[in-house]
Amino acid sequence: MSTPFTPDVVEAIKRHMNDDHGDDALLICKSLGGQPEATGAKTTGVDSEAIEFVAVVGGEDVTVRVPWSTTLTERAQVRGEVVRLYREACAALGLPARGEH
Repeated sequence: MSTPFTPDVVEAIKRHMNDDHGDDALLICKSLGGQPEATGAKTTGVDSEAIEFVAVVGGEDVTVRVPWSTTLTERAQVRGEVVRLYREACAALGLPARGEH
């Protein structure tokens, strides 16, 4: 797993996702992460290739990796990719996506 992100950047992204976008992570895991029965999700990692979560499925923790659409080379790209994943997840689940984050 390669990453252009320092540990501090990864921690900041994880904290933001878990504090502000926990519901989005769950939708992403349910639809794009192949875990439709997930009842919870937490962001656990970010690298240049994917975002990683731990989803709760049937009371068990399951690791879920969802790839980006392209290899990321800088932090600013993460936001756009997460928004894209969220919108794709909403569309796949037949849910309306809210406006820009």
